[in-house]
Amino acid sequence: MARDHSEPDLDRELEDLPPELRWREWMRRIEAVLFASASPVPREDLAKVVGQGVSVDLLIEDLAADLEGRAFEITEVVGGWMFRSRAAYAPAIRAAADVGEQLLDLNEFDVAVLAAIAYRQPITREGLKNIFGKEISRDLIGRLNARGLIGTGPRAPRRGAPYTFVTTEKFLLAFDLEALVDLPDPEQLKDAGMVETAL
Repeated sequence: MARDHSEPDLDRELEDLPPELRWREWMRRIEAVLFASASPVPREDLAKVVGQGVSVDLLIEDLAADLEGRAFEITEVVGGWMFRSRAAYAPAIRAAADVGEQLLDLNEFDVAVLAAIAYRQPITREGLKNIFGKEISRDLIGRLNARGLIGTGPRAPRRGAPYTFVTTEKFLLAFDLEALVDLPDPEQLKDAGMVETAL
């Protein structure tokens, strides 16, 4: 028989515990939920395991402080939180763990096309051609799509109604962004020599 998830079987309020132990238990519940989830967990979901009116943000802050000095941290991405290994440990992880499929393995041009899509979305292949001065191969678009970094957007409102491309939630996760507004300023990227053309 399928379990009814709406049935309240979790003591959220923990009124039998002293306040400091109650807070610690709520922190541990959030830690357990984040640990078990492979994708970002939104505030509304985390609020289901703590007392009514309790600040999830403050619990997250205290948990983050509790994890200071550990090899992983809590990161806010795509409207939720998740555990991530700290960047300082990336070489060790690559050396010892099987993370081949998780690596993006993109060359500079791939990243430039991905950036153009991120900044100009929804954008057609013709729009990309106008930016780069050359045709963008279907193979490159296919690779970015296969990695889940882009998807198809609405069809362009013009003759032939060509497909457009947009970035995905996986793009935000891969580049540690909470939302597209967190993208760096395109002029700063150009000034820093990271892109050759204005996005």
